Amino acid sequence: MTTLDYIVDAAEPITLIGGGEASLDDLNEARALAPTCVAADGGAALAVDAGVPLAALIGDLDSTPDEVLHQIPRDRRHLITEQDSTDFEKALSRVHAPLVLGVGFTGARLDHQLAAFNTLAAFAHRPCILLGPLEIILLAPPHITLPTAPGDIVSLMPLAPVRGTSRGLRWPIDGLPFAPGGQIGTSNQALGPVELTIEGPDMLLILPRRLMAPLAAQLLQPDRAQWPVRAERRKDQRL
Repeated sequence: MTTLDYIVDAAEPITLIGGGEASLDDLNEARALAPTCVAADGGAALAVDAGVPLAALIGDLDSTPDEVLHQIPRDRRHLITEQDSTDFEKALSRVHAPLVLGVGFTGARLDHQLAAFNTLAAFAHRPCILLGPLEIILLAPPHITLPTAPGDIVSLMPLAPVRGTSRGLRWPIDGLPFAPGGQIGTSNQALGPVELTIEGPDMLLILPRRLMAPLAAQLLQPDRAQWPVRAERRKDQRL
């Protein structure tokens, strides 16, 4: 996908709003870092209730109530009818920004939440942080230093076989063969700042919610390492 094909192409971070569990406080916290807002289908309801203008509404629009839909300018509604992807994927693949903050993609239905995690891995080249009630979730980049304090929980959940190294964790991960159905890394603890190096785009990183702003700032650094487009996605026009 070229820049001309994106529905929203922004030089600054974007807040992407989903239809899961989210509050006005969640939305305001994300907007403080990413004022431009895009809704994925049912997420439009929270935006309209909050009086937040949308740069775009993207999805199959089957979860957007008519009374909400009618309050969004027609030229900002983007109907994507195919059913091979979730609304989160439809939206994330059609916006271009240095960072996306996702609100309303956790909680509520568990299958939707798991699908959102799958989308993070499928679009590993798109830096995205999901805001949950207590935590933030993102796909671990190739290298990152976390501004954690002693005792902070640092959880690592593999979505495919993957390895990494760490500094500053109570239980180092060096040499561990992480894999679904095998080794996982939930409830590790920071001894202070944590440095992680991950060998592939297949590890979810779950951190305390208060780290969203400093982590976002780090992901916005121009020299940060990031994942390439996955090979299996290169033929997909939504890239």
